[in-house]
Amino acid sequence: MGILARDAQYDLSCACGTKNPAEHRTRKNSESWLYPVTVAEGGSGIMLKTLLSNSCSNDCLYCPLRESQDTRRTSVSPDDLARFFIDMLSHRKLIGIFLSSGVIGTAEFAMDRLIATSEILRNRYHYRGYIHTKIIPGASSEAIRTALRYASAVSLNIETPGERHFARLSTSKRYAEDIIGSLRLISDLTGPAGPFSRVHTTSQFIVGASDESDREILSYTKRMYDKLNFDRLYFSAYQGGLGDPSIPGEIHYRTALEREFSLSWQEESPTLMREHRLYQADFLFRQYGFTFNDLSFTPTGALDLSRDPKQVWADRNPQFFPVSVKRASSKDLMRVPGIGPVTARRIVALRKESSLSDITQLPLTRSLYRKAAHYLTL
Repeated sequence: MGILARDAQYDLSCACGTKNPAEHRTRKNSESWLYPVTVAEGGSGIMLKTLLSNSCSNDCLYCPLRESQDTRRTSVSPDDLARFFIDMLSHRKLIGIFLSSGVIGTAEFAMDRLIATSEILRNRYHYRGYIHTKIIPGASSEAIRTALRYASAVSLNIETPGERHFARLSTSKRYAEDIIGSLRLISDLTGPAGPFSRVHTTSQFIVGASDESDREILSYTKRMYDKLNFDRLYFSAYQGGLGDPSIPGEIHYRTALEREFSLSWQEESPTLMREHRLYQADFLFRQYGFTFNDLSFTPTGALDLSRDPKQVWADRNPQFFPVSVKRASSKDLMRVPGIGPVTARRIVALRKESSLSDITQLPLTRSLYRKAAHYLTL
């Protein structure tokens, strides 16, 4: 179990790069990876994440577990994994389990083992908590339907924005059929009128493995929210070394970013900073009502690495400011740097209770006040 839990780290499922330690994954002495999860009701909990097998017949260049890699391979049975999780539940409070696996022989066989694990947990152990099941690219539509029957959430990683980028990284998976086709099926089955509308859906991009631009990633991201109704998209910075000759995008994108922003890679990985900026842009889509056209990109399609995308928008739209704290809607207040959804709602509530006579009355920390004050007026 230790090897499988360790190797599960390569399939990220959390937004990294925040300053809050509670939002980062941790590892127990047993080598089991525990991941923070935000729940629908608010607050957070801890989830166990492991693999059924780290054996894989795929050739994805970005994956440390691809078939050509020399690594210790091992597997566990659905029975043993279900028993391990139930035993761990008796020792500490967990919000649920994230089930994933390498492709053991065929996608269908690997998918059957994931389904068997969730079925054992539901039917034998009567577990009614959270189960997140990874959908294996290439699994049949029937397998996907069965997985949805037992899952609280499912994910299938899109990996790259488009077939051209995907073809540079893998020849064993078909982008149109195995990725896009399955994502559309999941969307149909979990949509408002689908039989599994209760199931949460997510996907993930690998950032920096091909020569894709931020513009391409975020264009796909917005369409997946608007057209496929996915609940959440994740961005995973490629975890290989800079300039890895086996990865098409490493040298290309590093050179482009160095030319445009003159960053020091000894101080900060450009791919990690890209990941951080992509999460910020994604948050603008999901929480702030920004459109794709609200974002600004460099000529090569990159987000500005030196400023967050909301600050870039504010700097490019001086005609929108200053915003009146006495009259502006919460939507307009959220366009102000330093003001998020919670603070905007608090300002609207505060002005209903009392007359604001000074901007210093706003519910802002000192650092956020310094950031927002220039854009506000009474």
